[in-house]
Amino acid sequence: MDYRILPVTPFQQNCTLLRCPDTGATAIVDPGGEPERILAALREMDADPAMILLTHGHLDHVGATTDLAARLGLPIVGPHPDDAFWLDALPQQAQMFGFPPHQAFRPDRWLADDEVVELGERRLRVLHCPGHTPGHIVLFDADARLAQVGDVLFAGGIGRTDFPRGNHADLLRSIRERLFPLGDDVRFIPGHGPMSTFGEERRSNPFVGAGA
Repeated sequence: MDYRILPVTPFQQNCTLLRCPDTGATAIVDPGGEPERILAALREMDADPAMILLTHGHLDHVGATTDLAARLGLPIVGPHPDDAFWLDALPQQAQMFGFPPHQAFRPDRWLADDEVVELGERRLRVLHCPGHTPGHIVLFDADARLAQVGDVLFAGGIGRTDFPRGNHADLLRSIRERLFPLGDDVRFIPGHGPMSTFGEERRSNPFVGAGA
């Protein structure tokens, strides 16, 4: 799987362009903002945009979704329906975090645990990983040994759980029981900050690592 990471908005949220190397089909994952930058990157990658994939409903991850979907004619896929209340609250989120006004929306397709999203010749397995939000999902390409984890896990950190319907115990369980068993060699792209591997976080992460 080819990919390009674009930190967008003042929150430096990692919008990721996942591109099937065989077909060029590309998913825009978590387009939090700055649609013009995202469009320019798609052109530079010679990408064939196929869909917008959302890991969860926080505004810094979905802020450019409706703009890009309309301009490119793309379906919006994900997250899990338990995050519907976050998408419904986008106008309030925008006001709270100082973003431009934003309308609520719903995806064309919700995602459930263990579903498969086909991207060209690639298959992305969906893992429902609640905790940061109740409907958070992770996308896993087993062939590429690559995971898109949103705000579940970071290099040296974990997602916040102090937002409405966040749950710390659920988050730890998602990481330890859903992500780490995928394998120490799996590289992951977090919602913010640098990439890491599940093995490195299992060994050294102060919140979920061996010494936690």
